[in-house]
Amino acid sequence: MTTTLAPSTTGPAVPDRDARPHGLRWWRELGWRHAVAWVALAFAIFPILYIVSSSLNPGGSLTGSNRLFSRVSPANYVKLFGDPVHPYGKWFVNTLLIASTTAIGTVLLGAAAAYAFSRFRFRGRRGGLLALLLIQMFPQLLAYVAIFLLLSTLKEVFPAIGLGQPFGLVLVYLGGALGVNTYLMYGFFNTVPKDMDEAAAIDGAGHARIFFTIILRLVAPILAVVGLLSFVATFSDFLIASIVLVDPDRQTLAVGLFQFVSQRFSEYWGVFAAGAVLAAVPVVLLFQFLQRYIVSGLTQGAVKS
Repeated sequence: MTTTLAPSTTGPAVPDRDARPHGLRWWRELGWRHAVAWVALAFAIFPILYIVSSSLNPGGSLTGSNRLFSRVSPANYVKLFGDPVHPYGKWFVNTLLIASTTAIGTVLLGAAAAYAFSRFRFRGRRGGLLALLLIQMFPQLLAYVAIFLLLSTLKEVFPAIGLGQPFGLVLVYLGGALGVNTYLMYGFFNTVPKDMDEAAAIDGAGHARIFFTIILRLVAPILAVVGLLSFVATFSDFLIASIVLVDPDRQTLAVGLFQFVSQRFSEYWGVFAAGAVLAAVPVVLLFQFLQRYIVSGLTQGAVKS
């Protein structure tokens, strides 16, 4: 005796195509979002295409670069590295060293300060957090004259951190970014349960071991975000670097590239564009490497302490 099984009718429901919005309804619900996205994408991509096209245009003039990729040649890149008056290679290395040192120092100092504010209870703790927040409200332009005079005086006593020295510029960057980064990491540190600290302390671990072996691993997303933001801000800074670094061989990329367009703007426009394209490569690579930490690092730190 055989039995016939009826086909099951409890499978996944197939969406009804007729129920999807059409015409004006589709535009009102979804279409305008696609239009806004395409406009924003074009607005973001056009400057990139323009600067890449200008760097590949051997004409070198600003007016001749209006037609995208009309002429393609590596002549501007060859001229960029072959100019003895403008040492682009030295500028690139100087900028990488200054930006990397500043990013690492900002992460270590900010993490140590945030750990102290988050885990320890001491007199002046809330006042210190409030002071860090209030100091960031004052524009940094007010301190540029004081920074110049301070480094000029320090050069007579400590030449290594005085005016014209890269290490002095790193110290200026560290002092300017410590406040806001400490406050940002403080909110993220508060999301880490204190039970882990107590369990490690019971096992005999000290504060240094807890900080370096446990806490830093758990807060890796915010460390990556702070390091990335510090690297990008330092790598692209022009004003402070132009004030502190007066030696042409020790200048950064932003200050050095300005020399191409400060006097003969039209003649060196293609070379300037080539230098700008190469300067964007380290930032893009670092962003891609730390991309998986960025979203979690920016969102999880936004908690009330």
